[in-house]
Amino acid sequence: GRLAGVPMPAAWLYEAAARAEDELGAVQRVIEGPGTTVRLVAEPGPAGADAVRAAATGLALHGLRTDLLVANRILPDASPDTWLAGLGAQQHKTLDAWESTYDHVVRVPHLGRDPRGTDDLEALGLTAPGAAPAPAAWPVTEAPEDDGSHTYVWHIPLPSVTREELGLVRRGDELVVTAGPHRRIVTLPSALRRCTVAGAGLREGELRVRFAPDPDLWPRER
Repeated sequence: GRLAGVPMPAAWLYEAAARAEDELGAVQRVIEGPGTTVRLVAEPGPAGADAVRAAATGLALHGLRTDLLVANRILPDASPDTWLAGLGAQQHKTLDAWESTYDHVVRVPHLGRDPRGTDDLEALGLTAPGAAPAPAAWPVTEAPEDDGSHTYVWHIPLPSVTREELGLVRRGDELVVTAGPHRRIVTLPSALRRCTVAGAGLREGELRVRFAPDPDLWPRER
């Protein structure tokens, strides 16, 4: 068809776009479901540590929970081969860091070959997923000030993130949060939409964004 002489897309294009939107919506509902968790699998070492840190940051930013970090292909503790011993020491250095950072880390030994078939998978000794961890919460708390006023603090869990990797932009009723290579646009809770951003800080693995009530938008006390 045509609209004012301009060719219109065929009907099948609209139908394909509608199907894609429905399918993406279904995937999003699964990802955001209360029982959804993520299990990370990585080989310990410098590259694996960087990958796990980046993945954990992105998952936290999107409110997704990890139930387990699987440290894969672990070499024996001691080896007469100096080359293997060096790799093993490098792995264990990363393992120590992971086990001091993440709640649940499982070590999976190197079989000396790629796993093939159910027998090899059983030999790895992996357990079935346990109970899902508590849902990730982004609570808003009230903080009294010395002058008698009050501010609100939005607590956003972002473990392993540094100040240099963080970015914040207020855009109307939305907050654009950047953490390393990841970015998320989140809608402000209703109370914070009537506030201005008063500052932000990174403490104890949390991004804490302070909001001060906007006098022009906040109900006046009588």
